[in-house]
Parts: sequence; structure tokens; C-alpha cells
Amino acid sequence: MAGPVRIVLLAGGFGGARMAHGFALLGDRVELSVIGNTADDLDLHGLHISPDLDTVMYTLAGMANEETGWGVRDETWSAVEMLARYGQPTWFRLGDHDLATHITRTTRLRAGERLTDITADLCRSLEIGAQLLPMTDASVRTKVRTADGWLDFQDYFVRRSHADEVLELRFAGIADARPSAEVLAAIHTADLIVIAPSNPFVSVAPILGVPGLSQRLLATPAPVVAVSPIVGGRALRGPAAAMMSSLAGLAPTSASIAAHYARSHPGLVDILAIDGSDADQADEIRASGIAPLVTRTVIAAPDDRGRLAAELVDLAG
Repeated sequence: MAGPVRIVLLAGGFGGARMAHGFALLGDRVELSVIGNTADDLDLHGLHISPDLDTVMYTLAGMANEETGWGVRDETWSAVEMLARYGQPTWFRLGDHDLATHITRTTRLRAGERLTDITADLCRSLEIGAQLLPMTDASVRTKVRTADGWLDFQDYFVRRSHADEVLELRFAGIADARPSAEVLAAIHTADLIVIAPSNPFVSVAPILGVPGLSQRLLATPAPVVAVSPIVGGRALRGPAAAMMSSLAGLAPTSASIAAHYARSHPGLVDILAIDGSDADQADEIRASGIAPLVTRTVIAAPDDRGRLAAELVDLAG
């Protein structure tokens, strides 16, 4: 293929950020556009916070705190300490450097600017070469139903440490959301679409649920490959395995990930990349109408991220 391979990555959370970093490590070989989940966004202390966008942005900028999976490396905490003295909630910790991002974003949103344009400018300021795109400029919020009723996503995920059983999900506002022109253009020109090893229920589902977005993905001739977030019967991070059971009645396996995508979005996913430890599930995945790619999908180390990204690039038509 002449020129860089145009990759569109659907990403949420830590797995999405790591996969984006893997493609970025390939340099001029790829032209990367990341469509980020914004249904996890929240308003706190009068600020608009976009956790998934920021995790990808900080990772691509080489600033991410790899130990926590969120926030900025070598962060300081003067502001949150003062907020605690004033009796303000500090269960969602905002570091001093991170606050600058949220203040800038909030100021510009209140001035009527699009989240897409603001995110592009933040990335330019941090010298990020990839295009980072919010899934929509509209407000969408994930709501989680537990035994205690409906909770905002970050209340469930951070304040309550995602310990509650999730009985139901809804994405408030999604019916009125639309993908931006930039998102549609990126999909239209893509050589390869990749669904990151992100939680399929709360990270990927909101992106695919934006009206018109999954239809555009189905129409593209580019192959669509998903990377399983399950390895050896467990999620490497977060509540994906528990949600598979409570929401879909599925065992936490890569074959179940294939079944979920085949059932929720028939015909969308062409290939599922699975870890070698799950190779015995390959036939079951094929039975879902999805081709398995057996490789190593644990990408904690940068070398592993780059290796997996390079293998996926080879799938481009």
C-alpha cells in the first residue's frame, strides 16, 4: 500500500489508550485517527471532564501515569488538598496539571466552541500527531443501574470502585447525538478500522450507539478488527468480565466477545484478535461469523503495543 495506512481506532479507557500508543509508535507508517468515548464525561467543581479523551491524549503525549492508568505522570495535588480543606468532594481526584486541561476545555465549551475543535487544539499544544476525535459533540452520559438504583457512570466506577453488579445501562442523550463531520470523514477514508481492547459495554457501545456511526462503519470497505479485552477468562483491567455475565449472560471469554459483537452489531466485526492463551476458542469464534487472529494481546509494555499494532496494520486491504 502506497503511503501511510489510515487507521481509525475506536477507543475508551486504558486499553484504548495503550492501543493508540501502539499505532503511534509505528510513526510515518500509519495515519492515526482515534474516535474516543465521551459518554464517561462528567461535570465536577464546575468543570467539564473527559476522562477517556484525556487518557488517550496524555498517553500519546508521553505524559500519562502508567501506574494508575489515568492522569498525568509526576502530578502534584495542591488544588485537591485545598478542596478537601473546604469540604469539597475529592473522590474523583484532579491533579494540578490535569486541572489546566479541564479549565481550558470548560472555558471554551462555555464560549460555544465544539468539543472536537477544543480537543484538536489541546492535542496540537501537546505536540500529538494523531487525530483525536470525540465520538460526538453532543452531551451523552452513561447511566448504570445497580441494586441501589441508577448511578452516574463515574459514581459507579470511581466513587464506588465498580463493585456493584451492573443490571442495566443506558446512554442518556444518545438519541439526539450525531457523529461530527470529522468522524465520518475519518471512517470514509480509513484503510483499517480497529476496535480497541476496551470494555465493549461502557467504552465501545456508546461510540457504536451514536446514530449513523455504526451504519457508516458497516458501509466502509475497510476491514474491521476488534481486539478482545478478555485474556485467559478475565479482563486485564476493569469490570468488563463482570458486565459480560450480568448484562449479557455470557462467560468471560474471547468467544463471548465475538458472540456479543455478532449479536449487537451483526456483520460489523470481520476479525477478532485474541491472545494465544485463548487459541482453543478459535472455532467457536468462527461459528459467530468472525475470523479469529491468534496473537499476543497483552500490551502492557510499549514493545508489545507496537508489535500488535504492526500485526493489525498488515490486515489493511
